[in-house]
Amino acid sequence: MREASFVKQNKEKWIGFEKALHNNAKINPDDLASYYIQLTNDLSYAQTYFPDSKTLLYLNSLTSQAHQKIYITKKESKSKIVSFWKYEFPLFFKQYHKTLLYTFLFFIAAVSIGTVSTLNDDSFVRLILGDSYVNTTIENIENGEPMAIYKSGSNIGSFLGITINNIRVAIIAFAMGALFSVGSIYILFSNGIMLGAFITFFYNYGLLEKTSTIWLHGTIEISVIVIAGCAGLVMGNSFLFPKTFSRRVSFMKGAKDGLKVVVSTIPFFIIAGFIEGFITRYGEIMPNSIAYGIITASLSLIVYYYIVYPIKLNKKYLTNPVL
Repeated sequence: MREASFVKQNKEKWIGFEKALHNNAKINPDDLASYYIQLTNDLSYAQTYFPDSKTLLYLNSLTSQAHQKIYITKKESKSKIVSFWKYEFPLFFKQYHKTLLYTFLFFIAAVSIGTVSTLNDDSFVRLILGDSYVNTTIENIENGEPMAIYKSGSNIGSFLGITINNIRVAIIAFAMGALFSVGSIYILFSNGIMLGAFITFFYNYGLLEKTSTIWLHGTIEISVIVIAGCAGLVMGNSFLFPKTFSRRVSFMKGAKDGLKVVVSTIPFFIIAGFIEGFITRYGEIMPNSIAYGIITASLSLIVYYYIVYPIKLNKKYLTNPVL
C-alpha cells in the first residue's frame, strides 16, 4: 500500500483519536485502550513501510500522547509491571496461539516417545534420567518413600534453587530458538522424553498414583517450559519465515516478541518453585482432594492466562472498536 492510500484509509480514524485525546472529559479506560492498540498497529506499519515519512512522525507523536494518557487515566495501569501482565502481554500473545499449539504437539510427541521407549526397554530410563537418580529412587521405593528425594533440603533453599533453575531452563529454551527453531525443539523433546520416561518408570513399579505429588509443582513448571519453547519458536520462525520484512528486521521483531513471552513466565516459575519448595514435600500425606485441587487450579491458571484470557481481551478491544 502506498503512503497516500494508507493516510487516506486511516485519516478520519486518527483525527477521531486526536480529538478524543485532547478532550478534557475523562475517557473511558476501555475506549482509551482500544485507541492505543489501533494506533500502535498503524505505527508499526508506518515504521516498516514509511520509515522516513511525516506520517510516521505524526503517528509516533499521537501514540506517545495516548501512552501518557492511558497511564494517567487507568487506575489499574499506574504500574507498568501490572499493566504488562494484565493487558499488554495477553493482547499481544493471542497472535502466537498457533505457535503455542505446535509447541505443545512437539512436546506431547516427545512424551510419547519417552513413554513407549521406557515400556519396551528397562535401560532407557537410566539413559535419560541417569543411574544416580534411578538408583536413589529405587532405594527410596524399597524403603517405602518413593518421593523422599523431594523432601531433602530446606524449604527456602529448595524454593530459591528450583525457581532459579527453572528460569534458567526457560531462558535456554528461548535462546536456542536462534538456531533456526531447531534448538528450542531439541529442548522441548529432551524435556518431553524425560517426563515420559519418569512417569513410565513409576508406572512400571506400580506407583503411578504417587506421581500426583510431582504434578503439584510440575503442572505449572512443565506448562511454562512449553511456553518458553514457544518463545524460542517465535524467534526462530521469524528468521525462517520473514514474510514481507527483511530477515534482519523480522528476526529482531521475533527476538523481542519471544523475550516478552519468556518474561511473562517468571511469576509462574516463582509459583511452581514455591509449591515444590514448601508443598510438594508433604504431597504423600496430603489428602487427595487438596492435592488434585492444587493441580486443577494450576492447570486452570495456565490455560486461562495464556489461552482463554488473550482471546477474551482481544475480542473486547479489537472486535468492538469504539470508532
